[in-house]
Amino acid sequence: MSEELKQAYELKEAFQLWFTQAKENGPEEILQTKETLYAFYEHVKQVDIPEFNKAIKTLQNWQVEILNSFVYNYSNGFLEGINNLTKVIKRNAFGYRNFLRFRAKILLTHKYKKIGTHVG
Repeated sequence: MSEELKQAYELKEAFQLWFTQAKENGPEEILQTKETLYAFYEHVKQVDIPEFNKAIKTLQNWQVEILNSFVYNYSNGFLEGINNLTKVIKRNAFGYRNFLRFRAKILLTHKYKKIGTHVG
């Protein structure tokens, strides 16, 4: 329907292909992953879609961290889950008068989360 939409779809697919190959390459071939990322940058610059140019700037700003995620197999997902659950408890509590009780509820909820027991 639209040439720009077609190019945007092709860029999205190219990025998805790069990401899949980067995961398959792993830490052994991180230089190849970096080179293909630079090739993707050039492809985006040639197409010149403003939204993709902005996305490329974000990728370039976080490039070191993105490439490190393929080298080191660490994630902060577990910690983010704990933080999210704590915020939900805080939101549902409408404020505790006693901080020690609030702290105890958080600690007990995280400890017994896997059991499925409702605490408090």
